[in-house]
Amino acid sequence: MFGVRGWVKIYSYTSPRVNVVRYSPWFLRQDGKESTREVIAGQAQGDGVVAQLAGINDRDAAAALIGAEIEVDRAALGPALRGEAADSGLPGEFFWVDLQGMEVRTQSGASLGFVDHLFETGANDVMVVVGAARHLIPFLYGSVVRAVDGDQRVITVDWDPEF
Repeated sequence: MFGVRGWVKIYSYTSPRVNVVRYSPWFLRQDGKESTREVIAGQAQGDGVVAQLAGINDRDAAAALIGAEIEVDRAALGPALRGEAADSGLPGEFFWVDLQGMEVRTQSGASLGFVDHLFETGANDVMVVVGAARHLIPFLYGSVVRAVDGDQRVITVDWDPEF
């Protein structure tokens, strides 16, 4: 919660974080309930973001949203990651969330585990793969990442399981 006029303080996973206010409406999920709110305004505030939502006009209304998760319509996000993956079984391109939970296998078929999450580095994105061991695998489509099969939910990589 932020301010007496009902602005809410949020943590955003967008890059940059303030971009989350560009995606409206927000679908808010909390305690098994869902509501939809239009974003009226927003801005960066310290390491977070503050936003004004339609119908949230005071501190009490904002406080009622503490712990809510924000979802947005996928179509509002714009272009996705890696257009080269059109043969992947995914919708031409994909977002990180498309990759999370996928099994990662070497070219010889050995399972390395499942994609837990991804993060950015200055050079490329990195998949965190959790299995018998934890692997940090650069998401370099065509060289390290050899194939993404959305139907089977498998990513094939050119990677040494011992690394």
